[in-house]
Amino acid sequence: MVINTNLSAQSSATLLMQSSNLLSKSLARLSSGSKITSPADDSAGLAVSMKLNAQMARIDGATNNIGNATSFNQTQDGYLQKVSDALSRMSELSVLSQDVTKSASDKALYNQEFQTLGSYVNDVATKDFNGVSLFSGASLNVTTDSDAHTFAMSGVNLGAATYTTATSSTIDTTAHALTALADIKAAINQLASDRAAIGANIESLGYYGDQLATLKNNLSAANSRITDVDVAQEST
Repeated sequence: MVINTNLSAQSSATLLMQSSNLLSKSLARLSSGSKITSPADDSAGLAVSMKLNAQMARIDGATNNIGNATSFNQTQDGYLQKVSDALSRMSELSVLSQDVTKSASDKALYNQEFQTLGSYVNDVATKDFNGVSLFSGASLNVTTDSDAHTFAMSGVNLGAATYTTATSSTIDTTAHALTALADIKAAINQLASDRAAIGANIESLGYYGDQLATLKNNLSAANSRITDVDVAQEST
């Protein structure tokens, strides 16, 4: 007969302790919603999850950068729409000033409006977006992914000679109006090219944004498989 050592009781106590530990882990997982409540639960999974979470955070940063760059381009295009209207009117005034039935005073009035519109275009060239010049012509690099790769956004230069020559023209005489018309037409052609470049920027940034959204969704799904608790399994 065994007197001092009760093997059955010791075995039962060991099994009870193991069961209690498993129950505690299940309760911790259920309450936290995570399968990994301590590094000991899944050390390799924890390491992978940390890297995935860090990458998703960087993706959020890149997404914000792309959104701000898109707003920058949309602001540029909003200004250029008005510049287009101004240049169109200036070209019309250039033709009106060549009317042989108009007197010198009539042409002076046309020229006054022409000069005012030219000043408006020159003023737009000085505008900025949060302290960054909108129309300096500089190419801006936008972060497009979690590894800090960049997309070179084409710049627009409203201070280019094509624009300044047009805005500094006069239409006070028929000869001047003829020259001004040629200058304005060149500026309109340049503006069309610049707006097309802005459109291409916005389109490309949209593709990058969609790409990041897809990547983040898939990374989130992968991270979920590592860390999210299986409620049915833990409850059972």
